[in-house]
Amino acid sequence: MTSIQLPTSAGTTERYMIRNAPLPPPRKGAAPAFSRVAYAAAHVVVDPFADNNPTLDVAFDWERTLAFRHHLWDLGFGVAEAMDTAQRGMGLSWAQALELSQRAIAEAKSRPGAVIACGAGTDHLEPGPDVTIDQVIAAYEMQVEAIQSAGGRIILMASRALARAAEGPDDYIRVYDRILSAVKEPVVIHWLGEMFDPALAGYWGSADHMTAMETALSIINSHADKVDGVKISLLSADKEIAMRRRLAPGVKMYTGDDFNYAELIAGDSEGYSHALLGIFDAIAPAASLALEKLAANDTAGFHDILAPTVPLSRHIFKAPTRFYKTGVVFLAWLNGHQEHFLMAGGQQSARSLVHFAELFRLADAARCLADPDQAAGRMASLLKVGGLDQ
Repeated sequence: MTSIQLPTSAGTTERYMIRNAPLPPPRKGAAPAFSRVAYAAAHVVVDPFADNNPTLDVAFDWERTLAFRHHLWDLGFGVAEAMDTAQRGMGLSWAQALELSQRAIAEAKSRPGAVIACGAGTDHLEPGPDVTIDQVIAAYEMQVEAIQSAGGRIILMASRALARAAEGPDDYIRVYDRILSAVKEPVVIHWLGEMFDPALAGYWGSADHMTAMETALSIINSHADKVDGVKISLLSADKEIAMRRRLAPGVKMYTGDDFNYAELIAGDSEGYSHALLGIFDAIAPAASLALEKLAANDTAGFHDILAPTVPLSRHIFKAPTRFYKTGVVFLAWLNGHQEHFLMAGGQQSARSLVHFAELFRLADAARCLADPDQAAGRMASLLKVGGLDQ
């Protein structure tokens, strides 16, 4: 069996033996069918040999970036494009996000049944004391039109500029009423909590999530014909369920809860959540197998596969949660989806070697190391940079 010397949180090292065989690879042929709508928010692969300033500029490896979208489609997922998993607003500019969306939409059109939805927000508008609500509306309209012109569905992202400019719930109502009244087809509204982006604290006009939820529900339910669903990312199963039970008929709840997704997708006697998750980028094969089980009414099999991934996800998304993208890309590298572990903005350095070592152990426990020998070799190469030889 493969073993590797790993650092521990106690400041020592241990000889770790990989204990678990990887999950079986996906079957060739048609993508599996699920009983839940499931989007994976996909990361981007950068060009490690671009002659640029990697802390300021993003140079894409388009071949690998788009190949990863095909990997997700092969497994039955829709692609949630140009979201925070792709470092949107955290290294990825609007111009780059638009090019990414246009290229990915074109790829989706090249294969039957491929589903894609793209983030539209206001990130080209710098938040500031002089920004007005009318400017926020114009910024949303510009991005929505650009995505719609490319043939894409819309995920209406939360706006930092709106969070800064709004004086209360009425400003949110005004903005969302305007945008939702004009969209060409139903959108997914994204409520991204401050644990993911501190600049979004107080969204919907209140620092209290339950008070904010009242405003969000009033907007969504009054425009139910223009809202496919809402993605809630507050890392609270109770808050998601409370909101889910009050959505207008036909409006989906898309869980964005990377701590509690298994129970929320399985649901209860009163309903369930669909999924739009960053962790599905990292655990796509396991999530696909689990969702197949659920579609076959094998709830026990669903939990058998997905439950071991939850500790892995909670580790990847631990505080500061916004650095979860580092763990997602790290696992993509371990599993051979890219040949390097470099990220836009130098974000590969956002987590410690001890964090990566624990991620490696948890990925093994979840059977999410596709090729244990390759994963161990790559882990060893990273540790060597830190001074730990095998």
